[in-house]
Amino acid sequence: MLGLVPFSAYVVLFLALPTALAVGSGFLDAEGAPTLANLSALGDPVVLNTFGNSMLLSAVTAVVGAVVGALVCYALLGSRSDGRLRSTVDAISGVLAQFGGVMLAFAFTATIGVQGIVTVLLADVWGVDIFAEGVWLYDLPGLFLPYIYFQVPLMVITFLPALEALKPQWAEANATLGGTRATFWLRIGFPVLAPSFLGSLLLLFANAFSSYATAAVLASQGSQIVPLQIRAALTSETVLGRENLAGVLALGMILVMAAVMALYSVLQSRASRWQR
Repeated sequence: MLGLVPFSAYVVLFLALPTALAVGSGFLDAEGAPTLANLSALGDPVVLNTFGNSMLLSAVTAVVGAVVGALVCYALLGSRSDGRLRSTVDAISGVLAQFGGVMLAFAFTATIGVQGIVTVLLADVWGVDIFAEGVWLYDLPGLFLPYIYFQVPLMVITFLPALEALKPQWAEANATLGGTRATFWLRIGFPVLAPSFLGSLLLLFANAFSSYATAAVLASQGSQIVPLQIRAALTSETVLGRENLAGVLALGMILVMAAVMALYSVLQSRASRWQR
């Protein structure tokens, strides 16, 4: 128990306490008196639209990242677990999964920004203007590609152990009983991997839903998603005519994240039965 004291203190000081202060501010009025009136902000059309944008962005990037990442994991099954290819992919995935914020925003701006390398190349060589319909990179549509960029390697990290847990004896039993490769995946592989895949999908959703830095740099104007709406509320506490709106938005995010992570915990407990 003594060994957990430093970690527990870290969690309390840098996670639990800031969360309690942030959420608690949503239950105070301008004079600091307790109130529930601020909760009505969660029903405002502007706030609901912001939550809808965040969920759409998180869901789409999570699905794309999960599918592409699962295909990469399947391809890696043919390599040695201690081989150079597997080690290289693991190392790259670990780095790229944490590659975000200012660095990622700059990378996309320099690559496919208005004067990016790819943008200029497409315009000069093929006459294709990817911004003919407007500068989408710095709005909500421009967040999809950067988010997918770090979602795929995160899926590789989380889902590869589940694929490796498939026992060779199951494939041998399937072949002995006259089953085909398709039979193995339809009757054994997919049902066994479904909880792990769905759990990883939820983890990717939560990762995108809570991401802030990349969106803050690319979409410096406007509040297209909830973290950016919280930023706007912190710089102008009278947004939509309500005080302490940031605390209410934080409460809404925590409720969504709690539901996602509770479902993730259920799926992980189910998947762990097959990985023992």
